[in-house]
Amino acid sequence: VQLQASGGGLVQAGGSLTLSCVASGRTFSRNAVAWFRQAPGKEREFVAGINWSGDMIYYVDSVKGRFTISRDNPEGTVYLRMNSLKPEDTAVYYCAAGQYNYAVLPSKYNYWGQGTQVTVSS
Repeated sequence: VQLQASGGGLVQAGGSLTLSCVASGRTFSRNAVAWFRQAPGKEREFVAGINWSGDMIYYVDSVKGRFTISRDNPEGTVYLRMNSLKPEDTAVYYCAAGQYNYAVLPSKYNYWGQGTQVTVSS
């Protein structure tokens, strides 16, 4: 599975962005997919995850109610809709795919995209 993340950019606090993670490979539809983020000087942090069928979704507490993860398996794409963005959401966002549901550790994911920068100004 190869992943490519896109959709990042510069947005003011309170604004919205939608990230996309496009996958290639036959096994994508059977993988759980997650979004992680990494701010400068900080460890990579789990943000949101979704199982292969889309009926198991989980978020880190800090984004609940603001971010929505979804997937379109025929299109090979996972989305992260981010609303009410805050300066503390500024980070490089990565998508990752793996075989475990509810996995929040980066080590549980086998495939990674290249990252897309999200910057939220105050």
